[in-house]
Amino acid sequence: MVPIKELAVFQKMKPNNQDFPSILQEIPASSVHPFCTETYNPQADMHARHFSSPYSGTIEDAVTGTASGAMGAYFATYMDKGFDESLNLMVEQGHEISKEGMVGVKVSKRANTLDVKITGNAVYVNDMEVII
Repeated sequence: MVPIKELAVFQKMKPNNQDFPSILQEIPASSVHPFCTETYNPQADMHARHFSSPYSGTIEDAVTGTASGAMGAYFATYMDKGFDESLNLMVEQGHEISKEGMVGVKVSKRANTLDVKITGNAVYVNDMEVII
């Protein structure tokens, strides 16, 4: 998770995924997920991009449910510590690569943990074969 102050910065981002392992030395296979609270859609709470690990075979995910869920837990822990029993967020992503979408994130307090659920719609893009 990389907090970003202004939405305009997202248009300028150019991922160099091959450098991630040398920069992210503790977890070299990590991806990078910049986000901010400025959005294009007034119904969204956060905007994000997701730059994939260089080992994943992709450069950027259009919309990332798993990262949006983790971002919801980050938001509840560090940005909205006073939320009551649950927090509902909408996360927009994919605008910069013309594949925009939204992920619903619900964060609920459970004793000393957070319960995170994501929702959204999927769209068929293409068939592919993975050869290992």
